[in-house]
This record gives sequence, structure tokens and C-alpha cells, in this order.
Amino acid sequence: MILTSNTKILIVGLGVIGGGYAKALTDKGYRVSAITKDEADIDYAYKRGMIEYGTTEVEEALIQKSELIIFALYPTVFIDWIKKYQHLFTKGTLITDVTGVKSSVVYEVQSILREDVEYISHHPMAGRERSGVEYSTPDVFQGANFIITPTMKNTESAKAVCYALAREIGFSKISELTPEEHDSMIAYLSQLTHAIAVTLMRANDAPELEKYTGDSFRDLTRIAKINDAMWSELFLLNKDALLSQMDAFIGSFMKLRGMLEADDKEGLRREMRAATCRRELFDKPTK
Repeated sequence: MILTSNTKILIVGLGVIGGGYAKALTDKGYRVSAITKDEADIDYAYKRGMIEYGTTEVEEALIQKSELIIFALYPTVFIDWIKKYQHLFTKGTLITDVTGVKSSVVYEVQSILREDVEYISHHPMAGRERSGVEYSTPDVFQGANFIITPTMKNTESAKAVCYALAREIGFSKISELTPEEHDSMIAYLSQLTHAIAVTLMRANDAPELEKYTGDSFRDLTRIAKINDAMWSELFLLNKDALLSQMDAFIGSFMKLRGMLEADDKEGLRREMRAATCRRELFDKPTK
């Protein structure tokens, strides 16, 4: 298929990412419908012009007419949904998802999916610390990174749709990784950072610290306002990769601690200079 303004798009799961996608695509003139579990979320999205139609029911007619279906569900919920409802897809439908882990999802879904429906996965490297459609905004996608995780089962046309989708929503850099490469990378760049933020909030329980903090602590711990149901699932589904990155972080932290203990000022400055230089590579491009 080719992504055009006439493509009928269905988003399953109208949370912070699904809602942001819906708004971005609707603003570009696409016809977007949604299925989600709470009627209040449908009402919220409809009143704000995010979707043209929404329902809390798995409506056969809606699924059958949808040409591109974007799943914004927890990984296990997504897999269960495919098992239960894939018989409703029309031949030639393209499905994709935004799940934060890939190896444990992509291969299973591709192994159980009908041969006349294609599934290609991607991951928007953007989001918010809050969950729910009321916190969704397409602004977080502007200039952000977008990762496609194709396998040997995917066609060039499916990859082209993902590239077009990313550009339409506003992502800046689009990359391709294998599911395994993605999970190793995401264990460091996303899951480890969330683990550190949680640990920082739990490592010192002195009362009234919030009265004395500055922006550095707020910035480091912003993502500690975490969706525990989703992130615990993501951690466990990517357990080995995350444990490896945790061990690497502990080793690096202990190296820094050793320099401090030994009064190694030059060593500390060397580590800080190296960190400063590398951090500059991570800044979002400015227009």
C-alpha cells in the first residue's frame, strides 16, 4: 500500500502516543478512527478534533475498512489482540505498532499473523512522563527520532509507509534496526534511564527534599513519574539486555566513585570533559 490522504487509518489504543499520532495525522488531513477501552477518551479526542470516529467496541466493519492500523497497546495486550481479532483484517491490510520492546513481540506476531496481512514494527523515540490521551500532543514528535524494526518478512512498500508516516507526524531522523539491535539500544537509552530516575527518587527518603531541590534534580527525575504497569512489563520483556546495561552503568559509576575516593581530580575532570563532548551529540537539531 501507499500512504495517501485518502488512506483510512485506525489507531488501537488512544493513550499519550496514540492520541498524539491521531492529532498529528488528523491535522494533516488524514481520516483517523480509534478503538480504545474508555468512552471518556473517545469523547475527549472527538471533541478536540483528534479523530473522525471512535468506539470502545471492536467493530468488524471499522476494522475491515481500515487500510493502516496502528497499535498503541502494551506488548502483551497487543499480542493477545492479534490472536483474538486478526480474522477481522481485510486482505492487504498493513499493521504496525509503537511498543517499546521488539524481539519478544515482532517475531511472535509475525509467526501467528495471517499471510495476507503484513506487520512491520516501529518505535517513536518520544513521549511524556504522563499517561492518557489528555496528556497527548504531537509537539513531542517534532524533531524526535523514529526507529523502524523490519525483518526478512517485510516488504519495501511497508517500510516506505513507515517512513512516510514518520515524516507526516513530524519526526526528524528515521533509522532502521533489527529487533535485537533495537532492544539492546533501548535498554540503555530508555529503560536504564527510567530505572535510574526511579532509583534516585527512592535512594534518599529524607523528608521535605522537594523544598530544597533545583532544576538538575528535577530534570534527572522527570521520568520517575512513571506508568508502573507499562514499564514493569517493558523491563521484564527486555530483562537480559537491561540487566547487561545496568551492570555496565554500575561499572562506570564505580569508576567515577574510585576517582573521587582517590582524590583524582584530573581523572574526574577527564570524565566530565568526555561526558560534555558526547552530550552535545544528543541535542535535538534546531530549525
